[in-house]
Amino acid sequence: MSSLAKYEKLFQQLKCCVIIPTYNNGTTLKLLIDKVRMYTSHIILVNDGSTDESLTSLQNQKELVLISYPANKGKGYAIRQGFKKALELDYEYAITIDSDLQHDPQDFIHFLEVLQKFPGCLIIGARKMDGVDQPKKSRFANKFSNFWFRVETGLILSDTQSGFRLYPIKLLEDTHFFSDKFEFEVEILVRAAWKGIPVLSVPVNVYYPPEEQRISHFRPFRDFSRISILNTILVLIAFLYIKPFSFIKYLKPKNIRFFIREKILRTKDSTPKIVASVMMGIFMGIVPIWGWQLVAAFSLAHILRLNKVIVIVTANISIPPLIPFIFYFSYITGGLILGHGFDNSLKGNKINFEFIGNNLFQYITGGIAFAVILALVFGLITFILLSIFRKNVKLTKMVQN
Repeated sequence: MSSLAKYEKLFQQLKCCVIIPTYNNGTTLKLLIDKVRMYTSHIILVNDGSTDESLTSLQNQKELVLISYPANKGKGYAIRQGFKKALELDYEYAITIDSDLQHDPQDFIHFLEVLQKFPGCLIIGARKMDGVDQPKKSRFANKFSNFWFRVETGLILSDTQSGFRLYPIKLLEDTHFFSDKFEFEVEILVRAAWKGIPVLSVPVNVYYPPEEQRISHFRPFRDFSRISILNTILVLIAFLYIKPFSFIKYLKPKNIRFFIREKILRTKDSTPKIVASVMMGIFMGIVPIWGWQLVAAFSLAHILRLNKVIVIVTANISIPPLIPFIFYFSYITGGLILGHGFDNSLKGNKINFEFIGNNLFQYITGGIAFAVILALVFGLITFILLSIFRKNVKLTKMVQN
């Protein structure tokens, strides 16, 4: 069996195709397609409103599925159009590859081998940067993206900016996306992780031509701003919806007992450190900085060298079922501090964001105070329990010896 026939059979068995989004890559597109054809004929080319001669040399290409539209709408839009066509053609997976020859089609085999072992996963081609002259703006954007991807999903990846990927398009078919340009590749990673799709990496080769020959459609200020706005939205969704509901699913008696036993009572950390970690988590979970509570909690835990697991878990006190109570008691506490007493305006009024907005100062004041009070209460309870438990453990060991 020839090399092409071997790869072609594998693409067919896995119901996988290759999607090439392109915009004004006339000098490299034909060469890339010729290279891809050495491994598969399952190719979908998406012409994202090119104004050069990109398609002139492709008129006689057989078996090439072409999607073309007159106006340039962005890389994300082009990829999504490619997904739509691939699903219509009954594909379940799609490999995306940039049309500037940055990636080498010979690395297809790495994606397919991993897919055979882990069906249903999303695979990123992590670029090997050893000895490669990567543009500084690209290096910074990748580190920036890696950091926020970890914040939003809890997963660590080395190259979230690589456009060389394998997507499980069938599993993503019903996912709603709201970005069309470069930031789409960030959004789809995060949303795939939120859906529980395994996100894996495989090492791939990368080539950056000399600076004078590089063709890049990335507009640093505009596109970086769009990516920053997207990350802000994703962080808010993650901390106000995804993580709280994931935490609720985790709240089973067995898991709670395990956490208390292994992460608090039997940890090697000192009692003051555990107490401080619990207090920090409770405080950050209640203090009124909604959307940034877990980020701030993790950062402070790192700076103060507290137990990060305890801090993050206890910070989840602000899970959705408890949020109305936290709002209520924060507001009441603020009223007592400001001398308003138990404000009669609460009677007959619905506690909602509009109500809180109209009484924001009282709420913020009370939120900070209530966070301090509850942190002290939980800290005291933790100290008492640790004192009793650790004393009993010491006595048990003395008797055994």
